[in-house]
Amino acid sequence: MDTEWMAAVERRAALHAALSDPGRLAVVDLLSQGDASPSELALALALPSNLLAHHVNVLVEHGLVERTRSEGDRRRTYLRLLPSELGPVTTALLRPPRVLFVCTANSARSHLAVAVWRRTSEIPAASGGTHPAGAIAPGALAAAARHGLDLRGAEPRTVDAVRRDDDLVITVCDRAHEEVGLRADVHWSLPDPVRDGSSDAFDRTVHELDRRIGALAPRLVVA
Repeated sequence: MDTEWMAAVERRAALHAALSDPGRLAVVDLLSQGDASPSELALALALPSNLLAHHVNVLVEHGLVERTRSEGDRRRTYLRLLPSELGPVTTALLRPPRVLFVCTANSARSHLAVAVWRRTSEIPAASGGTHPAGAIAPGALAAAARHGLDLRGAEPRTVDAVRRDDDLVITVCDRAHEEVGLRADVHWSLPDPVRDGSSDAFDRTVHELDRRIGALAPRLVVA
């Protein structure tokens, strides 16, 4: 018997067992849209904190979920769904009229997100910042050129100037997500490439946006 193949089968069986509980499957379903803090998950699922902690620990143990520390409120932890051998285990979502990506400065992550989205989906997309910078970050422009993304004419704008009531709002910055009064439908906890400044940091941002948008966009199909 092929021991490597059998090990893969056993791994898949363990993942199926971890997802057999409705509570854990619900956690995975919510995290398939975006990252969330334990308190956000507990509120959305109406679960007591001790039961949610148990479910999360099982998912972390099986390599389905990881914990990351917020770049904004360092006391806050976000939970992120990881790719697995099982592939997508999620449902279709309501198709919005437009997607709005939000970060703090609106100088890198949110503009790159719009550029990636536009080559992935026909749903319109826009971006805004809670505290816009004076210009697009040079590293973002360079990364866009490397990855064939179009940032022509892009400029930082305040989220209040571009937001519509029916937007699907996706925060791609912990600080923006944690600001009082900003309601987001989905959160992606992406490290700030401007703070790092390296080409690798901007490339990692583009690759992560590619992965997340490639997973979310096809699910927005319910009329």
